[in-house]
Amino acid sequence: MRIAIIGAGAIGCVVAAYLKKAGEDVVLIGRGEQVDAVKANGLTILRADSRETIQVPAMTCLDRAYDLVIFAVKTQDLEDAFAANSTFLESGLVLTTQNGVQADNILSCHFDRDRQFSSIVMFGATYTQPGVITYNFDGDWIVGRPQGPLDPATHAVIAVLSRALKVVPSSDILGQKYLKLFVNFNNCIPALTGKSMQETFADMELCRLSIMLLKEGLEMVRRADIQLVSLPEFPKERIDALVQMPIEQAAGIMNKTLTTLSRQPVYGSILQSIMRGKPSEIDFINGEVVGLANHFRSSTPLNSKIVDMVHEVERTGKFFSVEEIKKIVGEGSKPAR
Repeated sequence: MRIAIIGAGAIGCVVAAYLKKAGEDVVLIGRGEQVDAVKANGLTILRADSRETIQVPAMTCLDRAYDLVIFAVKTQDLEDAFAANSTFLESGLVLTTQNGVQADNILSCHFDRDRQFSSIVMFGATYTQPGVITYNFDGDWIVGRPQGPLDPATHAVIAVLSRALKVVPSSDILGQKYLKLFVNFNNCIPALTGKSMQETFADMELCRLSIMLLKEGLEMVRRADIQLVSLPEFPKERIDALVQMPIEQAAGIMNKTLTTLSRQPVYGSILQSIMRGKPSEIDFINGEVVGLANHFRSSTPLNSKIVDMVHEVERTGKFFSVEEIKKIVGEGSKPAR
């Protein structure tokens, strides 16, 4: 397949580099400064014990039709990415990689169902600078149809992508995306502190806050009768158990898990956007359950407050201190008596 990856951030660069290394015909589409860096220096992937530079063709927009186009921009940038490349998107297959659950809906007005594929990225990467990515940890790349069962075309896409990364087929990717939504739910808190996941969740009160956000979000999703589906290496029962145990115990697990994610700092997708001066995907993560609450004429006060605070950071460029976060969220972040 001739493959184009639209989006030269962390995920787009990792996918482009490893597909090219596997011998695939790949081009990376990015912004001007990203393209200039990749053309001059190649794509550099930093791991804990290695540094690898791979030469990948790069340009600012599609130059022809491709067999497979992978959208690796953030959800809020999908429409702009489509508009900028629409001339050469009238044929071929398309694959989404975004966090949250709305990416496939957004693109569905542009593509027939038989051309659309969806995916969930479970590996971790951090955008360091144009053309340089830190690969934080391994994980599956889960691929399926946003609607309908797996079919020969899905398996053909998976076969190609599997030459570069660990790809797992999914027959219910929407249910898995809702579970992944809650895996990403904690990304909002480092976006408030401006610090890595490891440093942020060394504070036990912030770990308790993360559990309260999770509980509130899960209650709303269940009220909407949305079924979560287990991920290959993350069963849904893990989330269920976490919110049902005493909050101090759950916060301790959150602390241990998130402070040992990687030897390199992990900043989370929301904070990475803010650090680059870009709008974040908060409306498609915690904001997803806020939207559900509005639809059902209910409320998610804690998640609503956090969404507003992240937008304030986006507007002002000023992060909150831990004490400010604790004061603003108030009693919602304290353990139940």
